[in-house]
Amino acid sequence: MRIDSSHTVMPESGSLSSLAAVIPGRTYRSSSSAAEWRNTNEDARVIEPGQTLEIANLQGPGVINHIWSTMVIGELFHPRLLVIRMYWDGSQHPSVECPLGDFFGVGFGLERDLHSKPINVGSHGRARNCYWKMPFRESARITITNEGRKAISPFFWYVDWQQVPSLPDNAAYFHAMYRQEHPARPGNYVVADIEGEGQYVGTLLNIHQKQGSWWGEGDDFFFIDGEKEPSLRGTGSEDYLCDAWGVRLSSYPEYGTSVFEYNAPDSRTSSYRWHISDPVSFDKSLRFEIEHKGVVFDEKGELITHFGERDDDFSSVAFWYQRQIHKPFPPLPPAYDRIRHDPDNVIEAESLLENITVRGGKAQIQYGPWSGARQVRSDTAEPGQELELEFEVEKAGLYTLSFYLTKATNYGIYTAYVNGNAAGKPMDLYTESFHTRGFILPNQNLAAGKNKLTLRNTGKNGASTGYGIGIDCIVAEKKQ
Repeated sequence: MRIDSSHTVMPESGSLSSLAAVIPGRTYRSSSSAAEWRNTNEDARVIEPGQTLEIANLQGPGVINHIWSTMVIGELFHPRLLVIRMYWDGSQHPSVECPLGDFFGVGFGLERDLHSKPINVGSHGRARNCYWKMPFRESARITITNEGRKAISPFFWYVDWQQVPSLPDNAAYFHAMYRQEHPARPGNYVVADIEGEGQYVGTLLNIHQKQGSWWGEGDDFFFIDGEKEPSLRGTGSEDYLCDAWGVRLSSYPEYGTSVFEYNAPDSRTSSYRWHISDPVSFDKSLRFEIEHKGVVFDEKGELITHFGERDDDFSSVAFWYQRQIHKPFPPLPPAYDRIRHDPDNVIEAESLLENITVRGGKAQIQYGPWSGARQVRSDTAEPGQELELEFEVEKAGLYTLSFYLTKATNYGIYTAYVNGNAAGKPMDLYTESFHTRGFILPNQNLAAGKNKLTLRNTGKNGASTGYGIGIDCIVAEKKQ
């Protein structure tokens, strides 16, 4: 997007070189600051289930330069249960509509750090910053809707913007649209199907694997202005994502992967690819597709092919600018279809307190920023403690068992056992600042009724001051 420097924003606005030139206009901020800010520190809002909170209602012409937000968790995967919408110049339909976490570059409702040119996320995924430029001529309105079952409390935000004398005719509107196919349907996965004149500037691509091994042999294709053969053709998914020989956790200015759980059943990958240096221009339309092909196995686990169509779950966000406000988007998928789990499968650790045994320590409930606003915690300065939880499932079978543990300065290294069988790798729970992290154990045989998850201490990180542990919740999902 190029905005004439004689009006408001220099072409390189946001770069160090632009700071030497005074930009005409008036800087403003819409934030969660308390109305009676001189006498209180209540600088946040509560978003109840089903509630829509308006975080900006601006009068133009102007340019939004920065959006920041943070919150305390309401329930598991809450960043995908919140929806951010943006409306330009009085439009009744949004030009931005997607789950909050995905808009800030992290899929699946997870919280992860990310450092790039337009999006930066810190504080273990809790401090979300957006620097996409968003011009508007008459008005701008931004809302956050809580589509989950529990309140978000508190929610903090800044929207930093500049009111300007005027905008040039070629100033374009910012757009972002979420799509998903759970699972990906036969044929190529469609990331974007855009009508209008503009330029494509970024992709977030999320893959939740149904089977193991490599998912990303699929090529990317850009069909510009209705062409039948794509003029931009790729050579592999990781190649489009600017990586090579697979993807891995990384964070670069224009590409990276914020979530990577290895190429195994039920693992998740969330990668971003910004087209800042190489935007894809279009005059009438743009269709962006990517194949969902890779290694395919039969029901017995035998290799069928290294290049076949897979039925992994795909989701994405397309980012672009265009001169016109785009036509209405397809309906957003329902909230709990976006996170691929039944909330009734979430077992809060605090609800199991009577069925928790701690050898070498004592279990207690701690209130704070966890799902259900509580976790079960056991602190000890001695090695060798063991925390055992007894939980129930209705039917016997093969399950994916996920559990969410806290990482802290005084926590140890633990190994998980499911019904007495070692499962997964040792988990180092030390960190310099506490946060929650999920661990996945696929293909666990659970009995109908009671089962046991044992977390056994096997030492500690040299920087840790103790051997403690904190558990937020367990999610038991039966395989189909």
